[in-house]
Amino acid sequence: MKMEDMVIVSVDDHAVEPTDAFFKHFTGIYKDEAPRVVERNGKDVWFWNDTIFPTIGLNAVVGRPRSEYGMEPDRFNQMRPGCYDAKARIADMNANGICGSLNFPTFPSFAGNQFIKAAQKGDGEKALRAVRAWNDWHVLDWCAEGPGRFIPMIMLPLWDMDAILAEMKRWAAHGVHAVTFPDNPARVGLPSIHNEYWEPFWKACVDHKMVINCHIGTGGAAEHASSESPIDAWITTMPISISNAAADWLFADFMRRYPDLRMALSEGGIGWIPYLLERADYTYEHHREWTFCNFDGLRPSDIFKRQIITCFVDDQFGLKNLDYMNPDLVCYEVDYPHSDTLWPNCPEYLWASVNHLAPEVIDKVTHLNVMREYNYDPFAVLGGRDQCTVRHLRELGKDVDVSPRANLGGLKTDSMDLVGTARRRVTSGEIMQMFASA
Repeated sequence: MKMEDMVIVSVDDHAVEPTDAFFKHFTGIYKDEAPRVVERNGKDVWFWNDTIFPTIGLNAVVGRPRSEYGMEPDRFNQMRPGCYDAKARIADMNANGICGSLNFPTFPSFAGNQFIKAAQKGDGEKALRAVRAWNDWHVLDWCAEGPGRFIPMIMLPLWDMDAILAEMKRWAAHGVHAVTFPDNPARVGLPSIHNEYWEPFWKACVDHKMVINCHIGTGGAAEHASSESPIDAWITTMPISISNAAADWLFADFMRRYPDLRMALSEGGIGWIPYLLERADYTYEHHREWTFCNFDGLRPSDIFKRQIITCFVDDQFGLKNLDYMNPDLVCYEVDYPHSDTLWPNCPEYLWASVNHLAPEVIDKVTHLNVMREYNYDPFAVLGGRDQCTVRHLRELGKDVDVSPRANLGGLKTDSMDLVGTARRRVTSGEIMQMFASA
């Protein structure tokens, strides 16, 4: 196998909602309450439910020189069109040799946390309409723009079980097999995963064959060590921050009761997983006589290897230790358009990490695992495997301009001082202040 022969599918990317995403999916008397983009102090911001949401493109810095990664886009013209336009995204996927992509929300937050907060304040019906409108846009507009190129994923009104089940049923009929969900719902004011409230949800996920995708930060943001800490420390440990949630799911009773249930640790990396599994098994063997944990003849690592999907951006250590995981549940992620992405050179970086593996294992982690677990078959839609390879897609995208573009949109923000002209260490406190001042 050569690099150009790979078929690459990403299970973690992000779509920035365009200005009309919600409006066209609100009807009648509710049209005026649709989330919309307005101008405020020279910036594009979202406005919904009498609230301003200032970050339109959270970390959507793809295509910029790395020296400008610290800037948060203030306007749509500061982002590559592929961030918010599905046709342009497909062109950027072609240039990057990427066949398929699963996209998390941006404005509502990755698991719809903004709508959860509104429902908890008594605006549940408004939040439900917003959730449904986002799903309509995502599946019927964004994903429909490129049949076979996107893996549709819905968000759910997690505060209302009847509405959850209805929304899952509605989209299962459209062939949707993925939902976004907080990695720790208790941290966002919902029942913990151990609460019986979720029992109908677990069953529905199995019945509809829907993967539960838990993105880092959805159940509480990764903590900064201190305001004076270099931001590099926070960035380094951000993926591993989901390990607490991973252990919580691993020891949850429902995971054993629903062996066909699948959850994904989205953007969590894989290099740390062998130790987590070793520690979990040790904990079970050493402490179960007083904790009364019972895995019915299995070990915690068996549950993980059977049911938890993982993914990586660039993780050579993890790929060299697949024997300690389950190669059938390891997937790849591009993380477009965020600052961790390796676009437009993902195939080169990926090949450097996987070329020591057997071809059948490379196929698993690059696309076959995703196709099986997400009921996703681009070959059937696009005309066969040859139409999905890095070679073929890059030929389609050969005219896409992938050169770095400095100062996109011609607008500078205060954060330029953090990473550009000042040339000094950036701290957690400065980044936190930047978001707070927005």
